[in-house]
Amino acid sequence: MGDEAFAFWLRVPGAGEIRPERLRAPGPDDVLVRTLYSGVSRASEALVFRGGVPAGQRDAMRAPFQDGHFPGPVKYGYLNVGVVEQGPPELLGRTVFCLFPHQSAYVVPASAVLVVPDGVPARRAVLAGTVETAVNALWDAAPLVGDSVAVVGAGMVGCAVARLLTRIPGVQAALVDTDPGKAAVAQALGVRFALPGAAPAAAAGADIAFHASGTSAGLQLALDLLAPEGSVVDLSWYGDAPVQLSLGGAFHSGRLAIRSSQVGAVAPARRRNRSTGQRLALALDLLRDPAFDALLTGTSPFQELPAVMPRLADGSLPALCHVISYGNG
Repeated sequence: MGDEAFAFWLRVPGAGEIRPERLRAPGPDDVLVRTLYSGVSRASEALVFRGGVPAGQRDAMRAPFQDGHFPGPVKYGYLNVGVVEQGPPELLGRTVFCLFPHQSAYVVPASAVLVVPDGVPARRAVLAGTVETAVNALWDAAPLVGDSVAVVGAGMVGCAVARLLTRIPGVQAALVDTDPGKAAVAQALGVRFALPGAAPAAAAGADIAFHASGTSAGLQLALDLLAPEGSVVDLSWYGDAPVQLSLGGAFHSGRLAIRSSQVGAVAPARRRNRSTGQRLALALDLLRDPAFDALLTGTSPFQELPAVMPRLADGSLPALCHVISYGNG
């Protein structure tokens, strides 16, 4: 018989609950991980929570260790950090990251976890999946030394992209969001901040614009900020929300482009010599940077998650990455 754990399930759209889970006994190539922290990836998990995954995308949008099916019941999530309690000797007692849902303990193949590097606190390590998405976006966009770059949408992914851009010499990055409170986050990340109305003065003529607001208005603004022959790299997951754009302006005369970036596969520019595991390991290494702590905006105990998730989904509990604590730290 296996051990018992507890997991957060979306029972039906808009209502979640904690359920007991019977864990299978670990095999010789498995690990048993006791969770320390998980992170709520607010944009995607809010969309899942409200039942907004389009029917035609339900298979494509499955998380790696998702259980159940959209729209519910479903166990969803992918930012989990814990300690290995059983497994190969080299992993015993190590703090690891796994793309696993919100669950107090779990058994997975040892190949599915990555050791959190020294110098990366366990709580910050929940951002690994977010920084991995940002790494993939930069591989897709390939910003050059000295580029002017706009990032529209100061959520988890937009903020992670903005911080990575500061490490490229000469890049002038501006973070744009409708929430004036995000100015403090931008300052902590070392980038300029602008409200949408002031964005043309702060970021017009951008060589590249990353879009991560999840809205039509944000995507339109990203296009409007581009220099001729510039490109928007769209990181938003819109779900079942319609997207409307006005392309009668400079879109054609300026030869502008919109391309998607999605973390499900390694960006084509690096696919020949980078695996998803190497990409995630790079993201964990980049999290040695303490500036990423600005993305961790609150903590709740695991048992309160059924009450916390609706507030995160409707915005009444403002957050970038809300951390869930399992009391094992």
